[in-house]
Amino acid sequence: MRNRTVTTFILLGLTDDIRLKILLFIFLLLSYMLSLSGNITIITLTLADPHLKTPMYILLKNFSFLEISLTTACIPRFLYSMSSGDKSITYFACLTQLLSIDLFAVAEFFLLAIMSYDRYVAICKPLHYMTIMNSRACRNFIFFCWVAALTIVLPPVSLGLGLEFCDSNLIDHFCCDAAPLLKISCSDTQLLEQVVIVDAVLTFIITFVCVILSYVYILKTILRFPSAKQRKKAFSTCSSHMIVVSITYGSCIFIYIKPSSKGDVAINKGISLLVVSISPMLNPFIYALRNKQVKQAFNYSIKKIASLSKI
Repeated sequence: MRNRTVTTFILLGLTDDIRLKILLFIFLLLSYMLSLSGNITIITLTLADPHLKTPMYILLKNFSFLEISLTTACIPRFLYSMSSGDKSITYFACLTQLLSIDLFAVAEFFLLAIMSYDRYVAICKPLHYMTIMNSRACRNFIFFCWVAALTIVLPPVSLGLGLEFCDSNLIDHFCCDAAPLLKISCSDTQLLEQVVIVDAVLTFIITFVCVILSYVYILKTILRFPSAKQRKKAFSTCSSHMIVVSITYGSCIFIYIKPSSKGDVAINKGISLLVVSISPMLNPFIYALRNKQVKQAFNYSIKKIASLSKI
């Protein structure tokens, strides 16, 4: 019987095994600290170094900001839950976490598509690069990512405000996610489920098609280069972005495209955790280790700090 709507949820997490919890806590804490330090370093370098004021690094700076925001919206709350044993989360906090995670994730997908377009212009239209990808265009692209994310995320969240949770308050996840929330609701969720699916599919298809088209034209252009040295340089320009795109879209395909079963729930939760913890940690190192300008800016900053400390 529907006699009340719950105001507090219980996040079941990943495991109840104490030893696994300790290992998981240490792993997530270290990955979160590395993610913060790596992405903050990228943002600081792009703000401080005059050589990193180009459109590619402006987009990379905003990508690092989204990575910090995404992992911060999820990991600290889970770390607190594991350390304190308090698995409860209020309705408002759950709604805020759900909105934040979805907003940052969708904005990140669109920004990855914009970054692929940036690489397309740099390789296929190098003489017009600074004209097409000027600072105003970059600001407009970034603004578009946020507007698109809000347009996609707000309708299902608004519909979800009317959901009732009266039979169960147990969320089979480590954070507030749409699927487990819809599963325990005692309201009619058919329309909301359809909206969520349509939004997810549209986000994935639109951004993925943009990425694929960009790299098809990039590949065709690179193959027409006369020398192997030119081709190698062009591939190295795109390699970091290609790795990040592969990790992001590959994880998404693994979780949402494959048929699900009862045994896959734990696996999907584990993959989701890796997406919000490992990817934000690896991405700064992928861009830094494979980019000479970032490494040079980092080395210059270290030398400058060292020289100031001697004074």
